Amino acid sequence: MTDTQWMDLCILVAGTREKKEPLAGFIIDSPWLPNWAGVSILDYLAYDQVWFDASLRASRAFPDAIFLPGFWAEYGMCTEPSAFGARCMFPENEFPFAHAIFRQVEDVDHVVEPNPKTDGLLPLVLKRLKWAEPLMKEHGHAIRFSVSRGPLNIATFLMGTTEFLMAIKTDPDRMHKLLGVITRFLKNWHALQRETFPSIDGIMMLDDVVGFIGEEDFKEFGLPYLKELYATDVSVKLFHNDAGCASSVRYYPEIGINLFNPGIQQSIAEIHELTEGRMAILGSIPPRDVLAKATPGEVAAAVRQQQRELPSGARVVFSCAGGMPPGVATENIQAFLKVLK
Repeated sequence: MTDTQWMDLCILVAGTREKKEPLAGFIIDSPWLPNWAGVSILDYLAYDQVWFDASLRASRAFPDAIFLPGFWAEYGMCTEPSAFGARCMFPENEFPFAHAIFRQVEDVDHVVEPNPKTDGLLPLVLKRLKWAEPLMKEHGHAIRFSVSRGPLNIATFLMGTTEFLMAIKTDPDRMHKLLGVITRFLKNWHALQRETFPSIDGIMMLDDVVGFIGEEDFKEFGLPYLKELYATDVSVKLFHNDAGCASSVRYYPEIGINLFNPGIQQSIAEIHELTEGRMAILGSIPPRDVLAKATPGEVAAAVRQQQRELPSGARVVFSCAGGMPPGVATENIQAFLKVLK
């Protein structure tokens, strides 16, 4: 992300941006970027130069789009679970996957808090960014965000989604213990990223599992842990949850979130109303059915419709709902951006 893009994003999030050309931004990583760039997902994850070239190519192809977090050094859903000892799968051209490590809920009693400096794939993430940072600077970019999955998301990879969601009802004390360990680990992981790269002034977390639970469960098992994690002094506090957010979104400003990337379940107008306009929204064109599968003309029409339907005072970075999905063609992204020009 360039200095100009970062400044534009910060000003919009802060609510001080004067009426200018709308901003466009997309979360991009291994579901879309490798195949768009003509490489396999495994090559993208395995080779530093392949990973860097793909990110740089996207930034050059679409200079009017802000890519979030920008040059994302990640190993899919395996990044954080690997630090706990999860067995990770890396197929040639499918998404990485981390296998559960707990066979029964009592195994949580033996969970050990990882060290982000040494454990799992985390040191490799930092080394890749350290290698890439000088090259990024040569092209006018900088590392802006510390990044991780959220605590509930990681818990489901360690236990299994069904098993975790059942256990918050049948064994809530153990689930609080697990979420406490994960939260302390994540605080240290984000702090280490900020310490390693002083250019970081944003935090980005992704946790769709908060969309799988009701309001009371969110208040008990989501709210306190997310609030602790977002209690950091940075300018942009981005949260991604492209599952439903009706049960949780009204609490996001209280957590400290000031930029939210939702799914398609709730409209921008609904989110704006539920949060009383207290945060910016990154969204929300349907990712698969419009951005990936529609024609360029249909994509342009969807963006124009979103512009017409925006509630007064809404702060929006025009995007798709959730991250960039697989299979989005260059022509569709160009059509999206052309409308905003």
